[in-house]
Amino acid sequence: MRVARYLVLVAPLPLFTACQLLDGPRESASHVGQTRMQGQLTAADGKLLFQPCNEQRSYVVIDTGGTSVLQEAATLADAQGKLFADVRGRIVASGVDSRLDLEQLYRVERSGTACNDPNFKLLILRAAGHGPEWNVKVSGKGMVIDRAGQPPLAVPYVEEQLGDGRFNLSTEANNQHIELWVAPQRCVDNTTGSVQHMSAELRVDGQVQRGCGYFGGSRND
Repeated sequence: MRVARYLVLVAPLPLFTACQLLDGPRESASHVGQTRMQGQLTAADGKLLFQPCNEQRSYVVIDTGGTSVLQEAATLADAQGKLFADVRGRIVASGVDSRLDLEQLYRVERSGTACNDPNFKLLILRAAGHGPEWNVKVSGKGMVIDRAGQPPLAVPYVEEQLGDGRFNLSTEANNQHIELWVAPQRCVDNTTGSVQHMSAELRVDGQVQRGCGYFGGSRND
């Protein structure tokens, strides 16, 4: 199997400044004609509606990609029936009602603030887990690793593509070997209930902590 390697050589710097990345979002050729969008999901009159962030218009969701978004939304809906969703698809004008032909569900969660996340466009990947708490944020500048009881660690990394959408990020820091393994697999956060499109494992010197992950705005494979 051919293994592709990508090395981030930039020295560790604090992540998520106001600077924009020089490279635009990485997009697969199979995504041509599709748009990645974030917004609010609402159930109304037996339909699921999607309202993009900072827009007034809503679109009827058609699950053309078989994402099970209706089931996910029904499971997570709060008393008001509103959810945040990160999706990819095509907007289609169709008579009175326009629709969203949804092809990819990146995440769906209860949140009233996710539309205003200033770091989303800078992120390549975010992964997190619990018991104990851990969080990894990856951008073109490097990755920042937060673990319970440890100070945040900003490091460069090597990316290995392993096939079937799987990859890992690895680094050597503070005499520790750290790896983040990611696979395209539906993952439910057992604390928040949010559904994300990737499973993740953080491995530090052989100790494994499991969690979920999703691509940020700088990557939407």
